[in-house]
Amino acid sequence: MKHVLVVDDDATVSEVVVGYLNRAGFGAEVAFDGPSAVALAAVRAPDLVVLDLMLPGMDGLEVCRRIRDNGPIPVIMLTARGDEEDRVLGLEVGADDYVTKPFSPRELVLRVASVLRRTGDRAGRSAPDGSGLRAGTLALDPGARRVTRHGAELALTIREFDLLEFFLRNPGRATSREELMRRVWGWEFGDLSTVTVHVRRLREKIEVDPARPRLISTVWGVGYRFDPPAADEGALDGA
Repeated sequence: MKHVLVVDDDATVSEVVVGYLNRAGFGAEVAFDGPSAVALAAVRAPDLVVLDLMLPGMDGLEVCRRIRDNGPIPVIMLTARGDEEDRVLGLEVGADDYVTKPFSPRELVLRVASVLRRTGDRAGRSAPDGSGLRAGTLALDPGARRVTRHGAELALTIREFDLLEFFLRNPGRATSREELMRRVWGWEFGDLSTVTVHVRRLREKIEVDPARPRLISTVWGVGYRFDPPAADEGALDGA
């Protein structure tokens, strides 16, 4: 049984969410403030966290950062409708998804199941030849879910890893944000700023100069394209 930590200071919301999660076959526990959430996650690492942004004691962004210090735990943020800045901030600290309030508990449970399913699928995948995926000094091991650059491991969130894996498997191909949302997030619809924010964060971690990206190019009017460096360009990728 997958274990979900629900963090929301509204007792009614928490009770409803936990009830729906339990009926869907998930185990769930509740924290009503930020410090309690961090403490519970330290005692028992959840498989996923449903996390409200507005919390007493410690806001959701800081809770997300602290929980993520212990590993790449999937996080679904709960945000107030219309607070685009908060949604973007949530994505920038590594949230895998967000749901705006007021929300349908059934939709939230579907999002939880989708994130956990894709996380499990990715964790169990290994490269056909066992050698992983490479592009210049970047190396990605799908089975171990590990990415290195110049031999040093990169700290990628779950979605950043999935996005990079998609790019490495589809080099030189222009892909729209809509298709990336379908192929990487598993969503048929949603806020496309989710993709934009994750591409920006991924560039910050794999590009020599994120302001002048050479690996992930923007294809205006289309989306993005991954351009692996030529074999003789490895020396240009500074350590």
